Amino acid sequence: MPDGKTLKFLFWPVLCGVLLATIILLRYPQQFGLGDGFSRPGSDNMPTSYADAVQRATPSVVNIYTSTIVQRKIHPLLNDPVLRHFLNQGDSPRQQRLQQSLGSGVIVDRRGYILTNNHVIEGADQILVSLYDRREALAIVIGTDPETDLAVLKIELDNIEAIEFGESADIRVGDIVLAIGNPFGFGQTVTQGIISATGRYGLHLNTYENYLQTDADINPGNSGGALINVEGKLLGINAAIFSRSGGSQGIGLAIPTDIASGVMDSIIRHGRVIRGWLGIEVTELNPQVAKNLGLPLERGIIITSTYPGGPADKAGLLPGDVIIRINDDAVSNGRAGLMRVSQMMPGEIASIEVLRQGEEVNIHATVGTRPTPTS
Repeated sequence: MPDGKTLKFLFWPVLCGVLLATIILLRYPQQFGLGDGFSRPGSDNMPTSYADAVQRATPSVVNIYTSTIVQRKIHPLLNDPVLRHFLNQGDSPRQQRLQQSLGSGVIVDRRGYILTNNHVIEGADQILVSLYDRREALAIVIGTDPETDLAVLKIELDNIEAIEFGESADIRVGDIVLAIGNPFGFGQTVTQGIISATGRYGLHLNTYENYLQTDADINPGNSGGALINVEGKLLGINAAIFSRSGGSQGIGLAIPTDIASGVMDSIIRHGRVIRGWLGIEVTELNPQVAKNLGLPLERGIIITSTYPGGPADKAGLLPGDVIIRINDDAVSNGRAGLMRVSQMMPGEIASIEVLRQGEEVNIHATVGTRPTPTS
């Protein structure tokens, strides 16, 4: 058995060996098969900063300031010219006041095109865009799409940076995201969170809804700003929050880039969004409704009415038909069916499989152009 002197002699070499081995494992974990479950701060597995992503994206995120001239309300009696004369008002014009608001936007093309929310610039008489480098420019409206709450602006400036688009279709719940915008007019601000849900719809905010939900702080003024991934690529346009207080409560909504890019391209090319249209009103089929109607289905959409002379009417679709598939893709809810048809180009042929009086019928309809909504 070794005596005390021998143990004391061996202690320091053993300790130094353990420390050296630990350092080697920390520095080269993959060399020892530890790459999947063993990481160190700052490695790809455990990022300690998103500064690179922010640095790539922020030059493309802008602050938007709008101003609108509104007429002050006056008492109806002052519309009488005689009373105006006695009250020394004469024929002076009605009093006006300047109403200002703010929001955010994202430069998506080096030619100066900017994506933002329609509600940010709706009704504005003047739109001022402020860039990250503090340059400013007045913007013109290229087009708007109230049905998705998107708008495309354009500024005339040189040397501007356009953001890189990410694949919103590949987003998974739990992915880390960053929101960039101009909350409360504080100036450009970055918040961090995760994707809480995808495919949010039925909120009755817009006609076409397919929101990304995030818990990254989004506040008034963030509307129209960027939701990016950890690579600094654009995943969505921040659009709305659910809040009982008016501030962020952990439920923010963004329009994914696969929708925003399609809207933007159509507006730039045509000045408006051109969508496919069948001319039908539908309601969702759920198990209870299917049972009550004696249908051998649990999911689908029921046609409740057709537009006289519209594409569906001309093709022979009838109220009461249950749409099962469109172009061989199963349709389980009205939102999915509406989105699928809207993404088709007018003139395309849609193959629609319906259940009619217990029998499956396949109908081919020529897609029309969705009429411009009337406000």
